[in-house]
Amino acid sequence: MFVRRGGGDGPALLLLHGLGATGEVWDGLIHRALLPGHWPGSWVVPDLPGHGRSAPAPLARYSFGGLAAAVATVLEPGMPFVAIGHSLGGAVALALASGWFGVQPSAVAGLGIKVRWLQEELAKAAELAARPARVFATSDEAADRALKVAGLAGLVRPDGPLVAAAVVPTEGGWRLALDPAAFAVGAPAMDGLLAAAKAPVVLAAGEHDPMSPVEHLQVLVPDPVVLKGLGHNAHVEDPAALLPLLDRLAASVG
Repeated sequence: MFVRRGGGDGPALLLLHGLGATGEVWDGLIHRALLPGHWPGSWVVPDLPGHGRSAPAPLARYSFGGLAAAVATVLEPGMPFVAIGHSLGGAVALALASGWFGVQPSAVAGLGIKVRWLQEELAKAAELAARPARVFATSDEAADRALKVAGLAGLVRPDGPLVAAAVVPTEGGWRLALDPAAFAVGAPAMDGLLAAAKAPVVLAAGEHDPMSPVEHLQVLVPDPVVLKGLGHNAHVEDPAALLPLLDRLAASVG
């Protein structure tokens, strides 16, 4: 996997992006002087398998456990760390909380996880997963599609580093770096993930997140964190809004 690392010594902050995105969605948090004073150690930001600069999953099979196993390989055994994951990355962070993959986070936060899925939505995702990667005539067209898939249209510059990692040249034009098979990852079994967690879990979402309404999260946990005025990509819309959540996680590692 492609991984970026930085920060100082001490516990690691693992940041996991959502479907269709890349690790650059966390740049507002790690590159705008927001972490000093809120996080005592290093940060680790991978591109998930099948995304950005990382290789596809073996046999193009995607599951939350498989993604968690891949992510675990970028962490040293015994390394103290906490994880924040957005959407797909949030479910992967919850899988890591089980301790089943050779690493054990001190705490995890799932941001904007879609916890209720209709059969029609799952069928549509499976249909997208079965399609070959679409080839676009220009990089601008591919960039536009990449931002729409990740829910980042209007939030991220089409000529910025995220799009540069999310779009690649191919024979006849340009395509998304995203492996279409990743759409078939399915719906996370939230009850099972929460029951298996061996670390404190925080669920959070933007106040106006249509994919993860607070009332859906309240069925799972009594006190989800609501990020006022923000939507599904709250970490991109206002990175500073995550700092209280980060302080809460930092307390778990002393």
